[in-house]
Amino acid sequence: MKLKIPPVVIMLLCGVLMYFVSVIFPMPLPTLPWLAAVFFIIGLAVIGAGVLAFRRHRTTVNPHTPDKSRLIVADGIYRFSRNPMYLGMALILAAWALWLSQAAVWLGVAVFVMLITRLQIRPEEQILSEHFGEAYRQYCRQTRRWL
Repeated sequence: MKLKIPPVVIMLLCGVLMYFVSVIFPMPLPTLPWLAAVFFIIGLAVIGAGVLAFRRHRTTVNPHTPDKSRLIVADGIYRFSRNPMYLGMALILAAWALWLSQAAVWLGVAVFVMLITRLQIRPEEQILSEHFGEAYRQYCRQTRRWL
């Protein structure tokens, strides 16, 4: 795997970057704390649903060992997204962007999506494709990467 830093650390670093961008390049937007709270709660729920599905199937949630996956989890939230845990992290960063109420901070969400896709998701997909073959490729054709 290319990514040696856990995805949650990438999310936190993007969140810190977003804060500093909001301070250095202020571009105020309307404050929507209630919407930020909704995005945050949905993000946590999406992550939780992803983790619970993996636990229910007794397969690994460790992002550094996709080769240890026992099976393709394709039910529950995984019917809608192949990467609900990363999607949930992006939603939490979107909540942070809404809370900060600064236009430029949305770049942090885009940076997170770009980094996770390139450094984590694509290598995971390659490993899972090699591990599960046509069954995984069929799942990829039926289910979007993000949403």
